[in-house]
Amino acid sequence: MSAVHPLDALEQALHDERNALLAHDVDALLRSTQAKLEAIRHAQSLPAEAAAGERVNALSEMNRANGALLARRRREVSWSLRHLGRIEADTMYDASGQSGARLQARCLGVG
Repeated sequence: MSAVHPLDALEQALHDERNALLAHDVDALLRSTQAKLEAIRHAQSLPAEAAAGERVNALSEMNRANGALLARRRREVSWSLRHLGRIEADTMYDASGQSGARLQARCLGVG
């Protein structure tokens, strides 16, 4: 049995990640993200000539598109939680650019 080329593994992981995002499948998203990170580690160990520039650029674009989709999903979840009155986040960034959200829970009703 032959080993899968790291760029093939990365492409498959990116497709799986996109499908998981579209299907709102958190478990599949976590698995695909782990596979993506592993494929990237293996791809980084390839000699420069083994990583075809055009293919790497195409995979990079796929990754950016998945990132945009993930950001959209995060905004949808935040919007839903905010409108349900469950959580309000005041996102703040410290001097090093790290996000520090202050979460405030609100009651939905009085019992």
